[in-house]
Amino acid sequence: QVQLVESGGGLVQAGGSLRLSCAASGAASGRTFSSYAMGWFRQAPGKEREFVAAINWSGGSPYYADSVKGRFTISRDNAKNTVYLQMNSLKPEDTAVYYCAANPGSWYPDPHPWDYWGQGTQVTVSS
Repeated sequence: QVQLVESGGGLVQAGGSLRLSCAASGAASGRTFSSYAMGWFRQAPGKEREFVAAINWSGGSPYYADSVKGRFTISRDNAKNTVYLQMNSLKPEDTAVYYCAANPGSWYPDPHPWDYWGQGTQVTVSS
């Protein structure tokens, strides 16, 4: 199985920045990490998990939810098998547990089709 471990969460003041990291390990037979779409989702207490951003390891442009467009940037370092989420101009409504996800081939804004998930990292933005 592919294993994902998030890090970089914490408590910040509104307007501040955080950079989340997601380190991937393991490899499915016949696939490479570069063939996996990677994404970030977030979930606030009592809310459904929602799409934040996605990127392909081997190509394709990044995609963002409207709520974070212009503030968040997803990127990846294939040599390190790591995907990042740079979060700038943070707002209190960004407070949530942020999850890294991986899926072979394609990405989806719906969380259900994604095959692999990290355990999440807490991001709290104070007003």
